[in-house]
Amino acid sequence: MHEMGIAQQLVTIALDAIPDDIENPRVEKLNLRIGKLAAVVEHSLSFCLEVISKDTPLEGAELVIDAVPVCLRCESCEHEWQTDTPAFGCPACKDGQVTMISGREIEISSIELADD
Repeated sequence: MHEMGIAQQLVTIALDAIPDDIENPRVEKLNLRIGKLAAVVEHSLSFCLEVISKDTPLEGAELVIDAVPVCLRCESCEHEWQTDTPAFGCPACKDGQVTMISGREIEISSIELADD
């Protein structure tokens, strides 16, 4: 289950992002962007974050996940498109030289702190 490793990294990054001058911070919401090809099981990640964030400012934070579609660009004709299939040939010129623009990312888009 690689979600545990991902959760550990997310907690580390989130905690490092909280300014030191905030006394007793509490994260209310953790907003993530996760690509469709990142192979992350949302329920498993949520469970792992719950376990790892215990006794930290992230404990009890709401997890909001924005699913990022797989977007590709053709290197020949520069056509860009979204896909849900593993066939990565350009629908415009049928060339197979494509670059993935998005779909594999795992990012923290924002952290919302509670106003206590």
